[in-house]
Amino acid sequence: MSLACCIPVAEGVYCIACARWLWLKFLYNAGHESENWSLATTEEFEPIPRYCRLILSVYEDDLRNPLWAPPGGYGINPDWVLLRKDYEGTLGRVSPYMIYVDHDHGDVVLGVRGLNLAKESDYAVLLDNKLGQTKFCGGYVHNGLLKAAIWIFDAECEVLKELVEKNPGYTLTFVGHSLGAGVVALLTIIALQKQDRLGNIQRKRIRCFAIAPPRCMSLNLAVRYADVINSVVLQDDFLPRTTTALEDVFKYLVCLPCLLCVMCLKDTCTMEEKMLKDPRRLYAPGRLYHIVERKPFRIGRFPPVVKTAVPVDKRFEHLVLSCNATSDHAIIWIERESQKALDIMLENDKALEIPVQQRMQRQASVERGHGEEYQAALERAAALEIPDVNLPPSYGTFNELEEGENSSQSIEDALVSSSTKRRDRWDKFINQFFDVDQSGKMVFKKS
Repeated sequence: MSLACCIPVAEGVYCIACARWLWLKFLYNAGHESENWSLATTEEFEPIPRYCRLILSVYEDDLRNPLWAPPGGYGINPDWVLLRKDYEGTLGRVSPYMIYVDHDHGDVVLGVRGLNLAKESDYAVLLDNKLGQTKFCGGYVHNGLLKAAIWIFDAECEVLKELVEKNPGYTLTFVGHSLGAGVVALLTIIALQKQDRLGNIQRKRIRCFAIAPPRCMSLNLAVRYADVINSVVLQDDFLPRTTTALEDVFKYLVCLPCLLCVMCLKDTCTMEEKMLKDPRRLYAPGRLYHIVERKPFRIGRFPPVVKTAVPVDKRFEHLVLSCNATSDHAIIWIERESQKALDIMLENDKALEIPVQQRMQRQASVERGHGEEYQAALERAAALEIPDVNLPPSYGTFNELEEGENSSQSIEDALVSSSTKRRDRWDKFINQFFDVDQSGKMVFKKS
């Protein structure tokens, strides 16, 4: 009898929690996150559309006869492409990538494409992680993305070293989208730790632009390398906001209400301050650039505005209920909207007729402001840091470690660890939803 009386109470509490979550979600929009951020300047945002086009070019089989070039083309010279590797060349360890020497802008660029939905190896890289599995450079990072970054560095460091030494005035830039964005963010940290293997290149000559990145590093690392790593997020993009374990996201795709229920309880019962104090929780890396083009309760797109900051709180902590959450992740849309934003910036600068000297002074002032913001973020992140022995309960980005897994493995261990376990988890995941028919093709299981 007592149990029956408790059931309506439990249902009521659950309904109230769901109603609160839904109310907050409908009121919440992507503009809230960056409403207090400063506006990005033309000089700092100028290379982003260009790098988006370079990433798009990695998808092409023949750059001299492109099939999917955006309006105006990719803007690259095929003769300056030094190296390209497809899935066969990377052995499935990482997405295809390209090394391009941009003599027009004095830049050596390594660009990594995003997730290929038809490639099992890409899913294996993205899903290869558990909460607190891999410690790196004093923080926590995504295990699969770290191994992919290490593979690229070991494969191409000699090539990059030769290019850097041959072109002493050029910058070394790592760019990537989606899965590739997480790889290049961690690749940048490796390059900064192994500068001797790149001809002792100066830190100020290394930079990274991660387009629509996944959560790949802990808060202390995300802030510490904000002077080098830049993340670009278009409006409602879901991936930088996905705090649920990515493996669980794929599992729950066949049962979306289950995922919403889990997220409802998680968001309702967890305070943001407690989330920030979990050193294992992963975040989008570096300085953030948020392209905002839609307004709440308005129809259509507005002229895009770019906000930037090195936030510690409100660092894309909540998913946005939006029909554009997936389309805003597409590199095609990001390139298009970032170019629109840059064109608007250039028109505004032209209308103001800013003299060259004042433009240089403005840029110096922006750099000073960024430096002060960076220091403030470092101090805020340091104040939140707690020892590993006092880890709070699990509400980080990924699941807990399985028994026998190591939470403090080195870079070398990351390269060789758990390939068999990863294959077993993938096979188990596939067998849940697919069968093999008589012709040998994989088909969805019939319910």
